[in-house]
Parts: sequence; C-alpha cells; structure tokens
Amino acid sequence: MAYWLFKSEPNTWSWDDQVKAGKKGTEWDGVRNFLARNQMRQMKVGDRGFFYHSVNAKEIVGIVEVAKAAHPDSTDDTGKWECVDIRALEPLARPVTLAEVKTHDTLKDMALVTNSRLSVQPVKEAEWEAVLALANGE
Repeated sequence: MAYWLFKSEPNTWSWDDQVKAGKKGTEWDGVRNFLARNQMRQMKVGDRGFFYHSVNAKEIVGIVEVAKAAHPDSTDDTGKWECVDIRALEPLARPVTLAEVKTHDTLKDMALVTNSRLSVQPVKEAEWEAVLALANGE
C-alpha cells in the first residue's frame, strides 16, 4: 500500500464535504499539474491518504482511501487530465497542523514542507506513522 496527501481549500471542498460524499467517494478533480496527475496515475485502489485543509487552516484532518484508480477527469475537456476517486475513512483524533509537521524531525523533508504548493503528494510510510502518532498525542 502507498500513502498520499490530498490538499484542498476548505471553502472549496472540505473534509465535511468529503464525508458527505459517502462510501462511493468522489473524483479528486480539477488538478492541473502534471506531477500531481502523474502521481494519481500511480495510485491503486486501497491506497490511503491524508486529507489536508490548505490556505487558512493548514492542517491534516482526516484519512481517505483511493476508491477508483486514475481515469479521465470529468471537468477536463482536453482529455489530458486524469484523477482518482477518494472516499473518507475517518477523521484524525485531532488535526495535525503544518507548524507541527515543520518542527518534527521525521517530517522535516515531507513533501508538504518542501513542495507545499503541490495538491497531491506522496507520503513515506515513516511520515504516515509520525503524523498518526502526532494526531494521537504521542
């Protein structure tokens, strides 16, 4: 299993919106970055991801699962963009802020810190575990 991070502005698509999408989930559409698209092409059904509120909140708030592998993005008329479908699994015990991530030794090289503008990012297994530990107060 691989791990990922999906970033969204909460006023555009929030964790609550993702939860309301239900078990079927929803397209992670509208991504117009080649690196992010290529990373979605690597995702497999069952991969896990963090759901991150960007802009003002700047915090990881939940765990999602890839529900459908890469397919054409329904919001793209050019045919060059793809997306995956994701579904909400569970909220974190408590949100983990970007400020916390930046000060944690295991997370200092996380893509969230080094390439903060990328909307879909890989997460290493050690980073996944470190974020979960922070969320659980460890």
